[in-house]
Amino acid sequence: MFIAIVLMLAGIAIIAYGFFVRNKPSFGWRFNEGWKIKGDSEPSESYLESMKFSGFVAVILGTFLLLGGLLSLWTALAS
Repeated sequence: MFIAIVLMLAGIAIIAYGFFVRNKPSFGWRFNEGWKIKGDSEPSESYLESMKFSGFVAVILGTFLLLGGLLSLWTALAS
C-alpha cells in the first residue's frame, strides 16, 4: 500500500511539473543554457518547442504513474 501512495504522489508531482513546463517553457532557460551566452539573449524557438514537448511527455508519464498507483491501491484494498 505504501508503494501505491508513493506512485500516486510521484505521478501528481510529475504531472504538475509537466503542466508548469508546458505553460512556462522559458523559465529554466537562464539556469540551463543562458549562462553560456555572453550578453542578453532569449531562448530559441526550437528550445521552447522541445521544452513544451518534454512537458507533454512528463504529463503522460505522470498520468501512467498515477493510474498505476490507483490500480495498486485498489487491488491492495480489494484483497
